[in-house]
Amino acid sequence: MSTVLENGCAGVDTHVNGHIPYTNGNGTMNGIHNTNGNGISNGISNGISNVSNGTINGTHGVNGSGTSWEKQFLPPSLQLEDKARALKVESKLSGLVLCGATLRQVGEVFAREIENGLREKPSSLQMENTYVPELPDGTEEGVFLALDLGGTNFRVLFLELRGGQLVREDVKHYHISDELRVGPGVDLFNFLADCVQDFLRSEGMEKDELSLGFTFSFPLKQHSISSGELTTWTKSFNCEGMAGVDVAALLQRCLNERGLKVTVQVLLNDTTGTLVAGAHLDPEVAIGVILGTGSNGCYMERADRVMHWESAHERVHDVCVDIEWGAFGDNGCLNFLRTEFDNEVDRKSLLATSFTFEKYIGGKYLGDLLCSVLGGLARDGVFPAVPTWGELASAHVSMFEEENSVGEWKRTAEALCEACGGSTMSRADALVAQHVARVISNRAAQLVSVCISTILRRMERNHTSVAVDGSVFKRHPRIAKLMNKYISLLAPKHKFTLLGAEDGSGKGSALTAAIAARVAARQF
Repeated sequence: MSTVLENGCAGVDTHVNGHIPYTNGNGTMNGIHNTNGNGISNGISNGISNVSNGTINGTHGVNGSGTSWEKQFLPPSLQLEDKARALKVESKLSGLVLCGATLRQVGEVFAREIENGLREKPSSLQMENTYVPELPDGTEEGVFLALDLGGTNFRVLFLELRGGQLVREDVKHYHISDELRVGPGVDLFNFLADCVQDFLRSEGMEKDELSLGFTFSFPLKQHSISSGELTTWTKSFNCEGMAGVDVAALLQRCLNERGLKVTVQVLLNDTTGTLVAGAHLDPEVAIGVILGTGSNGCYMERADRVMHWESAHERVHDVCVDIEWGAFGDNGCLNFLRTEFDNEVDRKSLLATSFTFEKYIGGKYLGDLLCSVLGGLARDGVFPAVPTWGELASAHVSMFEEENSVGEWKRTAEALCEACGGSTMSRADALVAQHVARVISNRAAQLVSVCISTILRRMERNHTSVAVDGSVFKRHPRIAKLMNKYISLLAPKHKFTLLGAEDGSGKGSALTAAIAARVAARQF
């Protein structure tokens, strides 16, 4: 660990004056109740003491327990009876261990990329204007369809809102074949329209006039709240013939050809939907985050800071900006973070040399990263065998962390044995793998926390709730507590709450369609 601190990580200069508002274990923030339904809020409820009063200056600043600000970012060290082996493992992992100074550097780069993206200058962040000008205010009314496309399975939903509350929800799931995911794009969209028609027939609504919110969870170049072009396919999709095609207009054409009276009112991705769905639960939500198979963020930005507009916006005060931070670093600005393990994961991925940041934090890649590190340790003679590529997944990272948190190791050893072709695994081997999972998880939590803390500082609100969805956030046993800890350390003057928000791709799209209808009605 010491080599990490010696490589430019000492001497961090940050000043914190006065009392910092944390949330205690009872969910009270300086006497104000402020927790969500999941009991997740910023502060020290995870039992880790953060900075309280006074001034911090480099590694001389300490918290109440005598731990420097800098060292609070470091994961616990590996404890083995074989001290020499533990040191070799720690040395191999040193590049994955990020200290406060490095994270501050990442934050500075992120802030610069945000500004460049908003000003339409070269940036690895798209900073896409979603044209969503406001969030739910409790007056949303009406019936809406929602089409949620983001993976091999997608949904058609019918939702009814009264006084901002969801009073009815019907949903039907459909599967997209391998052929459709890599065939002509028009075939995929005809299939989507067929499914909408099938859903309406099953509901007895084939003749009804309905507005539709289209959740299209792929990077977009948006032209309005209801139109946009695909930037690039991701995940397992690679449909041809989609260059320069407005995906909402294509869906509308396919719906019209079937004689359906359905209007595509809104086009958005799941991150924007998460923000809107979260704001429906808590009016202080202003940031949306997906932390699942992939990762992304969005937030409410001042309209006058956004340069890209294709419609009148004189009355717009704030607008939702889709960051698309999965590609953060694709231009090389984060090369100082890369390790040999990151290079291997990238090289063996389906989308090599792209989605740099997502490969540090996304559930799609955490298992591969675990596999890569254990393979490197095996080649150095401090782990029994090289795991078969693809045999370790994000779920294994979570399971190793769960066992580690309660002092167990046998399930970890069994999973390692299976992934390594039957090689015998001892308790010490399992502890090594658990430590690798912890270091990987710690870095992922740190990096997403850098993004959130940077946005919190940019927004300068008294309190901001962050709506978060995704399998990593929901299923990883430590990630929420780590994020609370690191955001608090990186943005100590900014009060926040992490709010678990689900189904932004369904409920969020219907709410956004209702918002669009409300805004349109005001203009007449």
